[in-house]
Amino acid sequence: MNDKDLKKYVHKYMECWSDNNPEELLKYYSKNIRFVDPANPQGLKGKSGLESYLVPLLRRNSNWNWTIEEFIPSKKGCIIKSQAVIPIGKRKEIVSCIDIIELRGKKITRNEIFFDTPKGYKVK
Repeated sequence: MNDKDLKKYVHKYMECWSDNNPEELLKYYSKNIRFVDPANPQGLKGKSGLESYLVPLLRRNSNWNWTIEEFIPSKKGCIIKSQAVIPIGKRKEIVSCIDIIELRGKKITRNEIFFDTPKGYKVK
């Protein structure tokens, strides 16, 4: 995938996070995905494990919004600097994130998301 197509692909992928659509989001991942985030620092392996995590996560965060701030192509995929607006009670927290994405074809094989969790936010 060239950089232009990869950038379009990643923008659509990030829209799935904001749309809170786990079925669409899971279509981006390979069956052997390795997924890391603050709630899973040891990582989740495999699409079924990721699905059991993503469905309730997106249900709990139905009003968050993710935007890409910077897109950095890499040899195996890209690094994304993004920002999430996460409603917590009556306030909205803005969180900066780093997202490492590696692909094989059009499937994400590695996804590591790093951010500091806001005060009062429960990751699990």
